[in-house]
Amino acid sequence: MSTQLKGTGVALVTPFNPDGSVDYSGLKNLIEHLIAGGVEYLVPMGTTGETATLSKEEKQKIFDFVLETNNKRVPLVAGIGGNNTVAIAEQVKNFNSEGFSAILSVSPYYNKPIQEGIYQHYKIVAENAPLPIILYNVPGRTGSNMTAETTLRLAELPNIIGIKEASGNFEQFMEIIKYKPKDFLFISGDDGLALPMISLGADGVISVVGNAFPKDFSAMIRKCLEGKFDEARLLHYKLTDIINMLFAEGSPAGVKTFLKELGICGQTVRLPLVNVSSTLETKIVNAVKNY
Repeated sequence: MSTQLKGTGVALVTPFNPDGSVDYSGLKNLIEHLIAGGVEYLVPMGTTGETATLSKEEKQKIFDFVLETNNKRVPLVAGIGGNNTVAIAEQVKNFNSEGFSAILSVSPYYNKPIQEGIYQHYKIVAENAPLPIILYNVPGRTGSNMTAETTLRLAELPNIIGIKEASGNFEQFMEIIKYKPKDFLFISGDDGLALPMISLGADGVISVVGNAFPKDFSAMIRKCLEGKFDEARLLHYKLTDIINMLFAEGSPAGVKTFLKELGICGQTVRLPLVNVSSTLETKIVNAVKNY
């Protein structure tokens, strides 16, 4: 399990038609683009997929579509998380896990639980899940940080196999990597920090920029994992301006604009998200032309 989820996972965007409905043709284009680009696995229904604005029925249809389109070519990790522990435990318990390798579950947001609350939330979710759980710490979105101590406590539970870390705190990264169980996955949740995180011992990344530029980004991650940092740095710096543009006005609005310019899918997002400004869109158009 841990081996197949090393390298580059991509947090899939959910393409929408101009009327706001799910664009399954665009989603198929995206999946083919990513697999052809050499990414190691796909992560539908994470934050990048705008799950907060999708209905239960839409999420299930997207899971089914990704599963069918992928057709066992690469591993799949399902995004299932939230801030109602009982509801999330029920969702994972009833999830049809066939064809999926793991569940990525975000730390509870908005409620701002203390560390013991985060621990108990994940303990209950893991006990009910038919698949291994990957923790997801992203304080910028959740409003609370899961500390290294809590992560290491959770790493001892039998059905928790890794963490996607997006706190930006290198002291925290290093403490987890230093003391984690050997087979516990440490995954970068920040595209721009993936190279230094792997140099410290991370196992890969779950990426946003990988939606648009899977070939170069996944090649960069593979070079890092092989210890070829001189070669990896060339690709890292080729992508840094793009990564900055991609997040300048929020995700996934930025990456969807890149995908539109690449001819993969449209740039429609659902409110309360809005499209990027015309100024940023012009920069993105030029970046794609000059890439």
